[in-house]
Amino acid sequence: MKILGIVLLLMITLSAPAKTFQLKKKHPKIPVERIEPLSWWVGMKNPELQIMVYGPQIATYRPEIHYPGVKIERVVTTTNPNYLFIYLYIDKTALAGKMKIEFWKGDKEVFSYPYLLQNRQEGSEEREGFSSADVVYLLMPDRFANGNPANDNHPETIEKVNRNDLNGRHGGDIQGIIDHLDYLEDLGITALWSTPLMEDNMPLTSYHTYAISDYYKIDPRYGTNEDYRRLAAEAKKRGIKLIMDVVTNHSGTAHWWMKDLPADDWIHQFDTFTRSNFRIGTVQDPYAADSDKKLNTQGWFDTSMPDLNQNNPLLLDYLIQNAVWWIEYADLGGLRIDTYPYNHKEAMAEFNERIMTEYPNFNIVGETWVHQPVEVAYWQKDALNPDGFNSELPAVMDFPLQDALQVFTKEEQGWDKGIMRPYFNFAQDYLYPDPYNLLIFADNHDTERIWEVLDGDIDKFKLVFTLLATTRGIPQIYYGTEMMMRGVKQKGDGDIRRDFPGGWPGDTINAFTAEGRTAEQNEVFDFVKNLLQWRKNNPVIHRGALRHFVPENDYYVYFRYDDEKKIMVVLNNSEKEPKTIDLQRFSEMLSDVSRGRDILSGREIKDLHTAFTIPAKTAMVIELE
Repeated sequence: MKILGIVLLLMITLSAPAKTFQLKKKHPKIPVERIEPLSWWVGMKNPELQIMVYGPQIATYRPEIHYPGVKIERVVTTTNPNYLFIYLYIDKTALAGKMKIEFWKGDKEVFSYPYLLQNRQEGSEEREGFSSADVVYLLMPDRFANGNPANDNHPETIEKVNRNDLNGRHGGDIQGIIDHLDYLEDLGITALWSTPLMEDNMPLTSYHTYAISDYYKIDPRYGTNEDYRRLAAEAKKRGIKLIMDVVTNHSGTAHWWMKDLPADDWIHQFDTFTRSNFRIGTVQDPYAADSDKKLNTQGWFDTSMPDLNQNNPLLLDYLIQNAVWWIEYADLGGLRIDTYPYNHKEAMAEFNERIMTEYPNFNIVGETWVHQPVEVAYWQKDALNPDGFNSELPAVMDFPLQDALQVFTKEEQGWDKGIMRPYFNFAQDYLYPDPYNLLIFADNHDTERIWEVLDGDIDKFKLVFTLLATTRGIPQIYYGTEMMMRGVKQKGDGDIRRDFPGGWPGDTINAFTAEGRTAEQNEVFDFVKNLLQWRKNNPVIHRGALRHFVPENDYYVYFRYDDEKKIMVVLNNSEKEPKTIDLQRFSEMLSDVSRGRDILSGREIKDLHTAFTIPAKTAMVIELE
């Protein structure tokens, strides 16, 4: 037992009175303070359900259920008598309804608890997850738009709104997102990834919501669970899938179970605070010291983020069921798993496998923040890993490509510099079982904004974004990129997570409208919109083959093609020089075409057998005929 260190840490971290985190009984006459999941569904592929019951001395009671098609398989207790884990078998014959969970002592039923079983939405099992046919828009809800100022503060949460504090809460919410779904649809967005929306009741920097204090509750400063479900429904009407950001590696110290852990090994405990070494490579390193590997997966992410032990089977079941609950409840189109390689890899493989078995057409992407393709590929499902490990994780984040996108326009071509950087990245795609299922991006909520990197250079941005929108993978755009939002990482995360102009009542500038954007911002917005709307209707970009040629003379040429269509992309990365493109070099891809049209400029290429010229810092996307 190493509870002392945890207790001391909590005393330091939490500045609020203890009563802020007191659990609330669902009914004054019964000793049950929480039952999770909140409800469940009949007709699931996996007939087993774990119900976690929390209340004073609840383990001293014997649960019974008398409901057609439902039986108790086993009851699990821990060293903490305040928890009871009831495992049910829900037969395919079971019907939706209110099921009574009885709690007995001896031959007497002391109390009961009503538990709701629901019918699944029609076609839930076949739901389509996000894919390379989609474009993902990443936003931070606190910084996007404030649709309901009445929920900026809440009596049950500690931190109050302070828009003047870059690291404080600013008041953005779910209603604000709903209010601007038409804007996203117009931009060409087909999938929406919001950073976490579950309750984060930390006293400071709670706006990012990665220190979750309740896995079954939307933070009241964002809205309600029903608001989240409404967001998903309204997004779906516009052809936009909702991706939930899931945090399995850690909770927040404000989580209700931190005051009374379900088991000693529910979290990783140390005599004193011990931070992760963040050395993801130790997982693959054949020579890694055990102590280094342990620190990667068991050290805490931060003083406010205790590290969860996914190797505890009760916790693993809890986390899997929580994800499934939100998928069913909110009709989700995907999951993004935060800090993926800091989790216990074998447990997370089971996490992925069980979810993908329930939803075979779904998608899950893990945050794999490493800088070499071989390191990223290790984490994708069915990778040929020397240690035989299979993550069962369908999609991974292409951070090596992000590294290339952030620098290639700032360098002249060298053996491995400039335009060669993305080329070399793609040349290593043989490492990935499915390179089309990589999330690709130029920036996100943790990195320098691309407009800061490019110092506002529109022509360079067009090169970067054209590559992002036309290569293999699933493009992700970070909110505000379409209107040139900047931010400096060195100033702190708050600076790369600025408020979207026009998202708050009283904002003097409204960048959600053409009238509220500058001429340059409108040029960029229109460029992004036209490219994304074109991409949406061109399956050749989604799953078509990729053929590229070694860059020469600072330009890069590649093709996307299938049986129906062929696209030629040309990127002139030269700062000042126009380039003459000798088309004879690309004859293997041009032999069956004669002309083309650049969809970015409208320029017609009438003869594809000689040569044409492309200006400096220019991209062309040529539909071949």
